[in-house]
Order: sequence, then C-alpha cells, then structure tokens
Amino acid sequence: MKKLILFELRKVFSKRLALIALIGIILFSALLSFSTFQNKYAFDQNIGKGTGKTAVEIDKEIAAKYEGILTDKKVQQMMSDFAPTSDLHGLSAIYVYQNAMQSAAFSRFSDKEGNWNGLSVSDVFGNEEIKIGYVDGWLSTSRNMVRFFVALALAVIIMLAPIFSGEYEGVDNIILTSKYGKTKCATAKVVAGIITAILTTTLIAAFNLLLAFVFYGTEGLDCSILFAPSDYVEAFIPFNITCGTLLKYQILLAFTCTLSVTGITLFLSAISKNQIVALVAAMAIFLFPVLLPITEVNPLFRLVGLLPIYHVLAISLLSVEQMSNGMLYAIWAIPAALLFLGVGAGISRRVFAKHQVL
Repeated sequence: MKKLILFELRKVFSKRLALIALIGIILFSALLSFSTFQNKYAFDQNIGKGTGKTAVEIDKEIAAKYEGILTDKKVQQMMSDFAPTSDLHGLSAIYVYQNAMQSAAFSRFSDKEGNWNGLSVSDVFGNEEIKIGYVDGWLSTSRNMVRFFVALALAVIIMLAPIFSGEYEGVDNIILTSKYGKTKCATAKVVAGIITAILTTTLIAAFNLLLAFVFYGTEGLDCSILFAPSDYVEAFIPFNITCGTLLKYQILLAFTCTLSVTGITLFLSAISKNQIVALVAAMAIFLFPVLLPITEVNPLFRLVGLLPIYHVLAISLLSVEQMSNGMLYAIWAIPAALLFLGVGAGISRRVFAKHQVL
C-alpha cells in the first residue's frame, strides 16, 4: 500500500502544471512579502524616518518605549509625543501616518486637529486588557497570508483534479482490471490527495512564517491585534486576541480549507471523465460563495462562512463570534472540513471502483 501511495504522489508532483502552480505560489509569497517589507515607512521626530528595514527598526524602537498594558497615562504620553508639529492643511490627524504606534493611537484617541478626543482606554476597549507593542509586521503577514492561502487552495485543485479523471483516458482499463484496482489503488489515490494537501499547506505556511521571522523578528506575537495602525481599524477582527493567536487560527483555517477542497476535488475528479471539467467545476464551487449576497451580519453567514473559501479569507469567519470558552467561532471549520473530506473521499473511492471498464 505504501508503494502505491508513493507512486500516486509522484504522479501528482511530476505533472508540469502542478509544479508550476506550486513554484508560482512560493515565488508569489516571496515577492509579496519582500515588497510589503520594503514598502514599510516610519517617521519619528527624534529618531528620523526610513523605509523597509529602517522603518521596521524605527517602529520597533518606538513600540519598545510604550510596550506593555495600555493605560490612560500611556495614551496621554503618546498624544503628546506624536502631536502634529506642522500645519495639516485641512487633513484629519486621525488618518495622518507617521509610524505604526502613532497611527494606532491617533485612530482611536485623536480628534481631527491631533488633540486628545477625551476617550479613555475603557471607553474604547471596555474592560479588555490590551497589551501593546510592535504588531505592524505580523499583521501585514496575516493580511498577505489571505492571498497566499487562496492561491494555495487553487493550486491544490490544479494538482488533484486529474487524480481520478486523468485515468479515464484509457488507463482505467489497466487499473480497474488489476489485482488491487478496485480497492487499494483507489484508496491510494485518496490518501495521496490528502497527503498532497497537507504537505503543500505545511510548506507554504512554514515558508511565509520563515520570511516573517526574517523580516520582522518575534516582537509583537504576544500583543493584541486591537491596538493596530489605522489600516486595521475598520473591517477587522473585533476580539482581543494576540498576533500569535491570529496566525495560529489562519494556519489552522488554511489546513481546513485545503482538506475541504481536497474532498470536493476528489469527488469531482471521480465523477468527471475529463480533467478540465473537474478542474473548472472544483474552482467554480470553491470561488462561487463569495458572489452570494450574504454579509457577515446575516445569520446565514454562520453556515456559509464554513465553506472553504471563507476559511482562507479568514477575517470574516474569525469575526463572527468569540464563544464563552474564549475560542472563536471559526473553530467549527474543523468539523466542516472533516465532513467535506470524508464525504468527498468516500464517494470518490466508491465511484472510481465501480467505474465500468469499456
């Protein structure tokens, strides 16, 4: 059985289109991560200004000055330290960006002129204890991961679409009339598909985490996502979780997505006589839910949000609810993925085994 699985894995990864898709994601990840890093900007009247690595160092130095639990005293200090020193020419100070810490403070505690708006920490965050520090790098990584994991799911579809349908072009005669054609060979294909999804997801997640560690270090992983630059104020997760927890959820959801997609693709590959049909159908089913007019506030989103595409889009699903045990509603993606995978794998194996040899 092990040899059959290895044989199927070699078939999956030896296809040119599969290799192009996988290498393409790695290159895309590297280029976007590097571009995001290089485009970082920070300014401080005492330290100076810079982009790229210099900007990250400036942001880290500023964050180190205020790191720890956010208090009203720290807010007042930040409002004083970052007060505008020149005419804003009608621009709102809330949206003027100097550095990550200043942006986080001004987007919540500043009026249009750059003065304190009178709000306290408890007014903005309630009873939550907010740990602040350098979070901009990790939140940028999180944002980029959405794109990487969507591309990854599409790559998994590309790699697995031919796994059964590719055999219907004459090879099924050999497979299904062999000694183990109706049992072990079909099972090996299913197992190889699952292993492919797990391996590729692990590779892409590990590669992007490695890049993030190289670019941003480990600072900020234990800090709250709630005290972040203005870019993350609107349409972001409203719960007091750390950057590290956010990334753990995203990586978990990447696995649930690719495993769900694996189940769907195996099923479509088994019932389709043509590889292109299986590929297009799987991609359509994966992408279609985003076209539905169902917003996050709609009660139906609790179900729609468990479809694979929303696993990798992540933010919407992670924003649904924080349950009484502290876990986010997104954890329900695990049983949803097992359902997609179990049904898809079981039916595909049976359909292929019962295929009539002509």
